[in-house]
Amino acid sequence: MRVLIVEDEPYLAEAVRDGLRLEAIAADIAGDGHSALELLGVHTYDIAVLDRDIPGPSGDEVARRIVASGSGIPILMLTAADRIDDKASGFALGADDYLTKPFELRELVLRLRALDRRRAYARPPVREIAGLRLDPFRREVFRDGRYVALTRKQFAVLEVLVAAEGGVVSAEELLARAWDENADPFTNAVRITVSALRKRLGEPWVIATVPGVGYRIDGGPAGPAVPAAPRDPAAPTDPVPPESGGTRA
Repeated sequence: MRVLIVEDEPYLAEAVRDGLRLEAIAADIAGDGHSALELLGVHTYDIAVLDRDIPGPSGDEVARRIVASGSGIPILMLTAADRIDDKASGFALGADDYLTKPFELRELVLRLRALDRRRAYARPPVREIAGLRLDPFRREVFRDGRYVALTRKQFAVLEVLVAAEGGVVSAEELLARAWDENADPFTNAVRITVSALRKRLGEPWVIATVPGVGYRIDGGPAGPAVPAAPRDPAAPTDPVPPESGGTRA
């Protein structure tokens, strides 16, 4: 188990970290909201232990960001705010458990182990399609047995496409699910990310472009060819747009 401790009292944070290590629980410390968000963006944690009253983005804001990310990281709020209204607001933010100061380290350990067991039961399934193996829990991707290192955004886009099981996903849907509400609806971020993702996964391209519609995972050879309708000789012969080939973003 790897835990992120977000606590601005250094002596308390270090005491908790050292105590957890004795229980074979790895722990990192963030003394403020900015450090917490930075660590969450770099490392994968099993549980986040948040003090609500910290410098920078508050513990409440960090909790909101964790929930909005869709990572599923359980949140244990560790705070001196012990009124029932405080607890209610903490759970409303997305906390999975709430422990008030002062506390016994043994109780914290028991609560962390309970949250970890619950998380294990709720782990998302490993998905496989077209030679791809995507493990949402470990954040790992393999293609034909070869590990593929992806950025967080590339992984998020691929996760949405794989979950569609060959169905077409529009650029708008990818933008809504892999980015956030502040994303510019006219951005080229989706096209650029899909293009980079294709290169990471390697040839033959496994992500197909459906012109004017979106993207999909190409699960294998195409079905029987459908005869094209006769073309009117008088019709203009415009050049084919670059994306109509179904292989480039």
